[in-house]
Amino acid sequence: MADEKLTLTIDAGDGKTGDVVIKLLPDIAPGHVARITELAKEGFYDGVKFHRVIPGFMAQTGCPHGTGTGGSDKPDLQAEFNNHSHTRGVCSMARTSYPHSANSQFFICFDDASFLDKQYTVWGEVESGMELVDALPKGEPPREPGTIVKATVA
Repeated sequence: MADEKLTLTIDAGDGKTGDVVIKLLPDIAPGHVARITELAKEGFYDGVKFHRVIPGFMAQTGCPHGTGTGGSDKPDLQAEFNNHSHTRGVCSMARTSYPHSANSQFFICFDDASFLDKQYTVWGEVESGMELVDALPKGEPPREPGTIVKATVA
């Protein structure tokens, strides 16, 4: 696994064409990449909404309720804070104020968010399709939120 390039592909739907392709970074966040991969393969992310989309900051998804209040039935993850900076296209795990509470929710940065560095676990980086993330409906929550139609790992 470490030698192969792993990607998470998100069909962002909303009538747009194309996919968001995220390069996974197992070298810096092996536990988080394993969790994202496991959940994607189980179909957990299919149909999940982008429940929090803040212009100039980030788009958050991964809550099965679409509200930001839930996660998977798997145990929370130990933090894997790393030196990768939160810049445009970076994917990182959402969590509560407790550092070891990441589970299934994640966010994609629209812009520099380096104030999050070493406090949230970076696990991936958008390789293509960032324009689809940019086009997601905005809001907390958006009136008509964007949805992950299907998430696949290759």
